[in-house]
Amino acid sequence: MSSDSSLNEEGWGINTPLRVTRTTVISVSDSFPRQYARTQRFTLGSPRNFSVAGDGDSVLFLRSAGPEDSVNALWAINTTTGSERLIVDPREISSEDQGNLPAAEQARRERARESAGGITTYSVDRDCSLAAFTLGGELFVADTSTGSLTVIENSDGAFDPRISHDGQLVSFVINDSVYLAPTDGSAAAHPVVTGDGETMSWGSAEFVAAEEMRRSRGHWWDPTSTKLVAARVDASHVATWHIAAPNEPSRAPQQIRYPAAGGANADVQLHVIDIDDSSRIEAVWNHKTHPYLVDVTWEENQPLTLVVQSRDQQSMQVLEADENTGQTETVLEITDPHWVEIIPGTPQRWRDGWLTIQEHEQNRALLFNEHPLSPPDQWVRSLVAADETRILYTASVDPTVVDLWSHDGESAECLTNASGVAQAKNSSSITVLEHSSIEQRTETTVSSRETAWTVEDFSATPLVTPQVHFHLTGNLNAHSAVLFPTTTTDKPLPIVLDPYGGPHAQRVMKSRNAFLASQWLADQGFCVVVTDGPGTPGRGNGWERMVRGDLAEPVLQTQVDAVADIGELYGDRVDLSRVGIRGWSFGGYLAALAVLRRPDVFHAAVVGAPVTDWRLYDTHYTERYLGHPEREPDNYERTSLLTIRAEVQRPLMLIHGLADDNVVAAHTLQLSSALLEAGHPHEVLPLSDTTHMTPQEEVAENLLLLQVDFLKRHL
Repeated sequence: MSSDSSLNEEGWGINTPLRVTRTTVISVSDSFPRQYARTQRFTLGSPRNFSVAGDGDSVLFLRSAGPEDSVNALWAINTTTGSERLIVDPREISSEDQGNLPAAEQARRERARESAGGITTYSVDRDCSLAAFTLGGELFVADTSTGSLTVIENSDGAFDPRISHDGQLVSFVINDSVYLAPTDGSAAAHPVVTGDGETMSWGSAEFVAAEEMRRSRGHWWDPTSTKLVAARVDASHVATWHIAAPNEPSRAPQQIRYPAAGGANADVQLHVIDIDDSSRIEAVWNHKTHPYLVDVTWEENQPLTLVVQSRDQQSMQVLEADENTGQTETVLEITDPHWVEIIPGTPQRWRDGWLTIQEHEQNRALLFNEHPLSPPDQWVRSLVAADETRILYTASVDPTVVDLWSHDGESAECLTNASGVAQAKNSSSITVLEHSSIEQRTETTVSSRETAWTVEDFSATPLVTPQVHFHLTGNLNAHSAVLFPTTTTDKPLPIVLDPYGGPHAQRVMKSRNAFLASQWLADQGFCVVVTDGPGTPGRGNGWERMVRGDLAEPVLQTQVDAVADIGELYGDRVDLSRVGIRGWSFGGYLAALAVLRRPDVFHAAVVGAPVTDWRLYDTHYTERYLGHPEREPDNYERTSLLTIRAEVQRPLMLIHGLADDNVVAAHTLQLSSALLEAGHPHEVLPLSDTTHMTPQEEVAENLLLLQVDFLKRHL
């Protein structure tokens, strides 16, 4: 499910064309909603997608030319001098039409919540000398030292290119087939495995892998660049759903294969393909017990390695495969009575064993061969990198702060300053660190043992400055953030809760961009409260596991407790008789839940793209928390929004994109029908041609304005 994302100033001189600028021109009539929409939540112009490889002389990254430019270009920064160099400007080679992208690329961007254009992802060889990317469905390979381009013949409709480690070949997907081509353009691309044009495809991640398992790819190169590993996805048993376009009745509905809770998943196989003769061998494992393919790696001097997961997600196995026979051997198994969390980059080989990140005692710990390395007060978030001398990882002691840590196998050392949110990429000689705080936007530094450089950031300066007060609320000491209008008033203010509130996403973190929209909302005359409830990341003591079997009551009660505590903390500055709530996706579910279950506390709700019946959401996410609907039906009944209690009726505004293929519009339409049957007044705002994202500038701007209008009318 989607959530708000934020992060990414300063810089060194760059040797780039003069048309690149970081200046933001703000007209007199400019407003925060307009700026927020136009800059795509202040992400445009920020550096992103860093590649660290080879000898470390340079680091590649993507960035658009300014705060309102959505076209990303490929850049490099020299790690010795700090100079930045534009490698590829997409505008010079292709005028990409976002509406005419290949269907597979559109799906990838939707799963990744990618709304920018130009080069949005790229692949490199072992030493970063070549980079492959697609523009408008055509495949290009760039020499990163000279910027010269090779167009791959017969690549129309290309998607997800992957360069072999030696840089000689590039694999990619067209429709449902995997193609190969030499990177120098000396021959046209040709297919090596071909799908059936209907339900069987090669080389792409299936829906739940891309949406929920954080696996966005479906083909991998071996270390010798002589073999290719490709996923074969058979979706023939997955239910067919239809996404219609009511605003264009002449357009045929789009057919999708949607694996709803309790239903069939796609069958995923993995095949090792010899690129010389296209012969292939299937890597065999027990699909009946472990149907989910989580990850695939094939490292230098190591066997092909698979990570697979059981349907109930209580077991995850690491398998080593024989590339010649396809037989696999289980070398590691992780179990958990609730679920095994998928954490990208782990499990990972290290020294003579395995690094994992697992629930351990009262926290989530970094383990080596099942023995904890991280201190007991840390909640470990990610494994950044590991070599023979040290491990880099991110972790929290305070859930609102994320630091970068180093561990040498004996002791841990904090490398950042416990003041904000850090994330990093690392090679043996270079570290890329992105760090944000409440006081400043994200600053990205590229450092070696001798030098450190700040990457230029062209993103806009927001028209609002968040003023955030952090509190612990309720019996569970939930982390809450409170924002008041920038200008003071003597009158008590209505309260608006602005949560996500559910699994996999935190809102209450010490990062400025996380609170920009909340501060603007406060400036409209509200006290805005953001609370992270059970199920959200960052805390131990079973905090995430509290929602197993019930995604409704524990989460809602935490919001109720936060309202009560904010009332006590701020007294006559707030008015508890006027409390609203707004949210999107899980936050939309929570907003509807609040006014339907606790109308004594909540008086109005803005409900965006909510799940209303968990039987209509996907297998991997839903069954992790609620179990299989045939075996645990009560969990689905207690969490449904479709049983309306009509005693007290509070106004709702329901918003949904009609083209949403993640949380389909049926959720909102069914809730609206149930509300109507109960005589419960509400408003419905359908968004034509809009998916689970709202990337269109006008739509994103007006959604903010309409929400404020609704809340003011009813509070």
